[in-house]
Amino acid sequence: MGPFSFKELLLILLLVLILFGAKKIPELAKGLGSGVKEFKKAAKELNPDADDAGAKAASTNDAGDSSTGDKQSS
Repeated sequence: MGPFSFKELLLILLLVLILFGAKKIPELAKGLGSGVKEFKKAAKELNPDADDAGAKAASTNDAGDSSTGDKQSS
């Protein structure tokens, strides 16, 4: 079964609006956003080297490119 069609998504959104009401939906979205933010923060705390490794790899590639350019000009 493929992805949802426009009609199906519209029906789901209408049901959510009826069940929760227009006033409750922004509160639910805010709670969901803060939950995702906390999850990302916890993921970074568990593996802080992942960001550093990416930065080190990028700086190594930049240094390698400049040394390659020097070898070609000599």
